[in-house]
Amino acid sequence: MRLAETPKNLNVAISIAVAPANRRAEEGEPQPSPGTEGRKKRRYRPGSVALREIRQFQKTFHLLIPAAPFIRLVKQITNNVSRNVSHWTPEAMVALQEAAEDLLVHLFEDGMLCAIHARRVTLMKKDIELARRLGGIGRPW
Repeated sequence: MRLAETPKNLNVAISIAVAPANRRAEEGEPQPSPGTEGRKKRRYRPGSVALREIRQFQKTFHLLIPAAPFIRLVKQITNNVSRNVSHWTPEAMVALQEAAEDLLVHLFEDGMLCAIHARRVTLMKKDIELARRLGGIGRPW
């Protein structure tokens, strides 16, 4: 059966032929790119992404803790200890933050060694406590 080619019928025939292809665009769904349409997202083996992130962070030398919350914490602790100290130089804050991050990184390294010694790969609270106790860093409990 063939439609007569009047302008009205021609528009109907075009909309019928085009409707299935453009339905996604009209509904607001994102169009898949031609190269990634049938492809699954890459799934890495357990631990490989963590090891890649560790290597990435070991290569960087920037501070890991955001500066503003660290400065707020230092000022809060300073006010609790002594009201006489009110100002910190920026160099002192950076030095204090570098020392704090170095201490934390070494504490986590020692804790991870304790976890590995216990034949585990998950770092637990008891590993950090043991590392603090063996390293002589404060009271671990």
